Amino acid sequence: MTSEAGVAFPWRVPVPVGDDARALEASLREPERFSEIFDRYFPQVHGYVARRLGTDVADDLAAETFLIAFRQRDRFDRRSGVVRAWLYGIATNLIRRHRRDEVRAWRAAAKLPEPVPTGSHDDRVAAQVTAQSASGELAKALAKLNAKDREVLLLVALGQLTYDEVAAALGIAYGTVCSRLSRARRAVRAAVTNPSEDAS
Repeated sequence: MTSEAGVAFPWRVPVPVGDDARALEASLREPERFSEIFDRYFPQVHGYVARRLGTDVADDLAAETFLIAFRQRDRFDRRSGVVRAWLYGIATNLIRRHRRDEVRAWRAAAKLPEPVPTGSHDDRVAAQVTAQSASGELAKALAKLNAKDREVLLLVALGQLTYDEVAAALGIAYGTVCSRLSRARRAVRAAVTNPSEDAS
């Protein structure tokens, strides 16, 4: 599956929404059924956290995301959203605790020399949007974004969530997702297109 930015993520295999909700609901009676959710989404959530905060933090935060999800699985309302978006919402809340670390990482990445990408085409493309290998202009632009706008942009670009899923993950209206994403894209595009105007 490919995002609007053209980034392919091979681990993203569409799963019928009802399958997730049924597995989560069944896990209330049979806790071991939660492993279906864990196995299906842990790599995605881990990858998302790693791209935002680095691999050192990703193991702990991804594990904590699923621990919270397991403990709160009885609170999930299958009518109000999808399990994947719910998990990304939990992960995003945990990432918020590390917001200063994330901004520092983007600022540090802005000062690094451009890396020479290696590996497959998909790996090279995915590497271009990570904090560790973002272009200086992109990293600087991401660091300067309003935190709420950055969350929406990164859930779409790195998490590969749809606008509806972002709305569910963050508990905001669809229109708010659109406006934040539009604002973030404009800011990033301007910074990357005209880096000299943004120099400080």
